[in-house]
Amino acid sequence: MRVFAIADLHLATVTPKPMTVFGPQWAGHPEAIWAHWRETVREEDVVLLPGDLSWAMRLPDAMTDLSVVAGLPGTKVLLRGNHDYWWPTASRLRAALPPGMLAVVNDAVRVGNVVICGSRGWTTPGHDALNAEDERLLTREAERLSLSLKAAQTLRQPGDHLLMMLHYPPARRAAWPKPSTRSRPPPSKPKQQKFKQGRRTLQRRPCFLVGTGNSGCSPLLGNAPFESGLDGLYALS
Repeated sequence: MRVFAIADLHLATVTPKPMTVFGPQWAGHPEAIWAHWRETVREEDVVLLPGDLSWAMRLPDAMTDLSVVAGLPGTKVLLRGNHDYWWPTASRLRAALPPGMLAVVNDAVRVGNVVICGSRGWTTPGHDALNAEDERLLTREAERLSLSLKAAQTLRQPGDHLLMMLHYPPARRAAWPKPSTRSRPPPSKPKQQKFKQGRRTLQRRPCFLVGTGNSGCSPLLGNAPFESGLDGLYALS
């Protein structure tokens, strides 16, 4: 079994919001992803989907987008992103998801010898200056992540691998490539600035951490080999 990860699909089957507004390179991006997915992922693999999956505002509309994903190979594990406005309660979501599609909601799931937990996260200290609302959201996400990690430890069996998904990377600004220097009009309000920061590629890039027992977690970038029968963690892009 291999584990793949891809975030920010931003599907818009029902809600008309084409990603080409961010540049021509986005033209036909779902079809390109599906083609690579079918070429790369096997049925026994797992694909992590940590957020910003659909532009839909309602669960039924989002399910139209997710139905395409559900038909692709592999077991899919979903996490909420900051643009998944359609995301309902855990019970409603799980009742709507088709077979082979799971969701992490303040808890954890186990697929084979892999236990997966996580939370959306938020901007972390050292990345951008945090205001009071940022502090509130960061505290809330830390509490949710704590619940998810506790659930993961309950599910985890000897020999299992622990994966933690985050939509926002817990990284300092210096650890990531510099954002684009193209000129943009300044926001009119601090609140608008916060939302603009949330759209930056730096903040929306997913981060995946692999548990190393009680000693903590270590980040994985790119392809990374595993031991004990797990072939690796890969970026599906």
